[in-house]
Amino acid sequence: MILNMAPPRSLNQLLPGQIATIGAINAEDQICERMAALGLRRGRRISVIRRARMNGPIQIRVGTTDLMIRRSEAARIGILPATTAT
Repeated sequence: MILNMAPPRSLNQLLPGQIATIGAINAEDQICERMAALGLRRGRRISVIRRARMNGPIQIRVGTTDLMIRRSEAARIGILPATTAT
């Protein structure tokens, strides 16, 4: 049986108002440490607040903290659907 599963998604693909759970951060150790210091860790719920035009940064919310991150950084954050969040 073949299941029609969507490919893994990354944070840069979420639209404003969508919520997901961080599944993985695919980056070098230094970037992973910086993201962890900002609260971006595996298992955390994350939501997109807004996206700047012309490939500008993305405003996200992790817990009660709002952050602006580059789209290239958001592309390194693998997400899971919010329905699998704990």
